[in-house]
Amino acid sequence: MQDISISTLLDMTAGLASGHNDQDRFNKLLDAIRKAVQCDCVALLGLQGDTLVPLAIQGVTRDTLGRRFKVNDHPRFAQICAATSVIRFDADSPLPDPFDGLLLDYDGELPMHACMGLPLIYADQLLGVLTFDSLTPNVFDAIPPRSLEALSAIVASHLKVALTVSQLEQQAKQTQQKLEELNQEVWERDGGEIIGNSSAMQALKQDISVVAPSDFTILIHGETGVGKELVARSLHHQSARSNQPLIYVNCAAIAESLIESELFGHVKGAFTGADKTRLGKFALADGGTLFLDEIGELSLTAQSKLLRALQNNEIQPVGQDAVQSINVRVLAATNRDLSKEVEHGRFRADLYHRLSVYPLAVPPLREREEDAILLAGYFLEQARKKLGIVQLKFAKDALIQLPRYDWPGNVRELEHVINRAALKARANSHQANTVSVSAIDLALNSSESPNSQSALTNTASPAQVIEVKDLRQATDEYQAKLIIAALESAKFNWAQAARQLKVDRANLVRLAKRLGIQVTKQHKIDY
Repeated sequence: MQDISISTLLDMTAGLASGHNDQDRFNKLLDAIRKAVQCDCVALLGLQGDTLVPLAIQGVTRDTLGRRFKVNDHPRFAQICAATSVIRFDADSPLPDPFDGLLLDYDGELPMHACMGLPLIYADQLLGVLTFDSLTPNVFDAIPPRSLEALSAIVASHLKVALTVSQLEQQAKQTQQKLEELNQEVWERDGGEIIGNSSAMQALKQDISVVAPSDFTILIHGETGVGKELVARSLHHQSARSNQPLIYVNCAAIAESLIESELFGHVKGAFTGADKTRLGKFALADGGTLFLDEIGELSLTAQSKLLRALQNNEIQPVGQDAVQSINVRVLAATNRDLSKEVEHGRFRADLYHRLSVYPLAVPPLREREEDAILLAGYFLEQARKKLGIVQLKFAKDALIQLPRYDWPGNVRELEHVINRAALKARANSHQANTVSVSAIDLALNSSESPNSQSALTNTASPAQVIEVKDLRQATDEYQAKLIIAALESAKFNWAQAARQLKVDRANLVRLAKRLGIQVTKQHKIDY
C-alpha cells in the first residue's frame, strides 16, 4: 500500500451510506479497508469508558464480537490507545496478542506475526482502535506512515458519523416510546372514556368508532361545556395516529397578528421579536392530529390561510420562501352554528365544507338526563381521590335533584358543582370515613333552572340569599359572581369570557379590577 486510492475512499463512503444498521455499515467499512491493507485479521473496536468493544471483525472467530477488552488488561491495546499515530509491533514482540487463538485461519497460539494498530481520534477524542494482524511477519513495515495516518483519520471520521447516526436513531426510538407512553398516560389521567348510556351518546360513540380510523377532517359542534375536547381525544386515540402527537390549539386565545406564526411557524428575523426559528402547530402535529378548538372565532383572513393548508397539505412558515409538505389530520370544534355564520358572511363557505366532511354533534346534558347521574358519579369519585376521602357518596335527595336541573353549563358545570359540593360536604361532615353529598350541598334550584341559551344565563350561579346594605353593593356582588362564573367556564380566558358576557374585553378587565377580581398564574381567582 503506497497510498489510499480513490476507489477505496468511494467504497468507504458508499458502505457508510448504504448500510441498514451499524453492523452492516462497519462490515462494509472493513471490506473497503482490506482492499488497501492486505491482512489475515482486521478488527474495529469502539472505546466505551475503559473498555474496547468489538464493532466489526473479519478473520477471527464470531464469538469475538461478544468479548470485552479492558484496555489495562491488554498491553498492546494500551499502547495503541495511548498513541497519537500508528503503532507497529515487532514480529517477536513478547506482548500477548488479544486475538491469540481466535484467528480463523490458524489453530493454536500465534507464531511470529505482523501486528499493527491505529488509534481512531476525532476532535482530540479517542473513539476506538483499528487493528491488523497478518501471519506474514513484517508485512506492514513498508506501508508509509502518511497513508496510515490518512486511513486513521478517515476511519475515525466514518466511525464518528456512524456512532452519531446510531445515537440519533436510538434517541428517536426513545422519543417515540416516551411520546406513546405520554399519550397513553394523558388519556388515562384525563379520563378518556366518554361516559353516557343515553341513546344520543350511544349514537355519538358509534359515529366516533366509524370515522376515527379514517383521515377525514371532523367538525365537532355543541354548546360550551359538553365535552368537545374529549370527543377529539377519543377520535385521536382510536385512530392509526394514536402513537403520534395530538396538538391542541385554542383559536379564540390567539391574537389576529400571531395566528399565522402560531399555526405555521416562522423563521428567525421574520418579524420584530422573532429572535429564533419556531415550529408552528401544524409542524408539531406532523404525522399526528391537530385539534383546532373554537375555530368559529377565527377571522376571515385567518380562515383563508388555514384553508390553503388544508387544501394543499402544505404550509409556509412566516419569512420562509419554500413551502413544506405536512401529514396532519385536522379536528375542529365550535359552539357556533357555522352554517348560519356562513349565511351572515362571518365564516368562509369553502372552509366550512372542507371542515365538515364528517360532522359530529355533541348533545347538551339537558337532552340526556339519564347521563347526569352517571357523570355525577364519575366526578364524585374524582373528587374523593383529590380530597383524600375514604368514602364519598350522594344522599337520596341529591340523586333526585341532579337530573331535574337543566345544566346550562353542561358537563363542565356539573363537574364544578360536584367539586364544590364535595368540599362543602366534607366541611359539614362529622364522620371521619364516610361523607354524604346532599341536595343542600349541591345548591341547585331546579325551579329556577335557566331555559334560555344566552351567555349570561349560561354563566350565572344558582340563586343564593345575599345580605346587602344597599343596591350598589348588591349589584357589585352579582356582577362579580357572573364574571367569576364566566372566567371558570372559559378556562380563565378573558377574551372568551367577555364574549360570553357580551361585553368588550378591556371593559371586562377594568370592571373585574374594580370589583377586586384577580386571576393568578396558577389559574386561581382571588376575590
